[in-house]
Amino acid sequence: MLEDLQIFGFRALWSPYYAVFIVVLALVYYALFIRRKDSKKADMQQMLFFYGGLLLLYVIKGSPIDLLSHIMFTAHMIQMALYYLLFPILIIKGIPTWFWRKVFEVPVLKQILKLLTKPLIALLLFNGTFSFYHIPVIFDFAKANDIAHASISLTILFTAFIVWWPIFTPLKEMDTMSPLLKIGYIAANGILITPACALIIFSTDTIYTTYGATGGWIQALALCVPGDVLSGLSLSGPEMFSPIGVLEDQQLGGIVMKITQEIIYGAILARIFFPWFRSGTDKIDPLPENHQTEQI
Repeated sequence: MLEDLQIFGFRALWSPYYAVFIVVLALVYYALFIRRKDSKKADMQQMLFFYGGLLLLYVIKGSPIDLLSHIMFTAHMIQMALYYLLFPILIIKGIPTWFWRKVFEVPVLKQILKLLTKPLIALLLFNGTFSFYHIPVIFDFAKANDIAHASISLTILFTAFIVWWPIFTPLKEMDTMSPLLKIGYIAANGILITPACALIIFSTDTIYTTYGATGGWIQALALCVPGDVLSGLSLSGPEMFSPIGVLEDQQLGGIVMKITQEIIYGAILARIFFPWFRSGTDKIDPLPENHQTEQI
């Protein structure tokens, strides 16, 4: 399939301008958190998380996956799962605590962030924006408009950071949920995102004109393919590059999104549950010595 995509050119496939953007972010991080010699310097684990996050970001938004996401709905859902469910975690854990504290101490912003990061509000914000984005009329409009697409994507990304903050916050004063509540929080996340996935998986008709109608498809491609390249191509539809039909692609996309979400949520649940379970067993009181003697 990658060979077929070569017709769109190097710029559409590998997004060199986006690669420059990623390099700039890497250099800024180096200047702020690695180059310094004091206690505010990022440790090795934080560096690995952040630079791993940048690498993932380029794979999601700069590699052929981004182009393919405008051709196949399945690729779009893989992109969404990694972008909103994994990338924010890496960045939150990659940036030193002192910097996050400064962000949450900015006047006005401080109050807004403290409100939005309350667990219930964070849950509703992320799952609400994600679900609304996949309403067909909103989705098709966003895929046909540069500004709308960028604005909606960034809004959902912001809510993704918000929804993961109660779980991965490095600020001890904001880590207020018990392990049991965190488990319930993640389970609720999985439940709230299910209706959107179910609508896509069990639909017997194609619901997104972006992936079915030639006009809508061409407009979506224009988001990542230079206009002069696109105008010189003769394209009949996404079926040219997809091994499956549009409806099957739509259903597979919903399944892939749900499975990927379950894998990520399952890994996080395990990360929370097992240390909590072990800490509970360590607190079991030993039998009194006289009771042990009596048994002997």
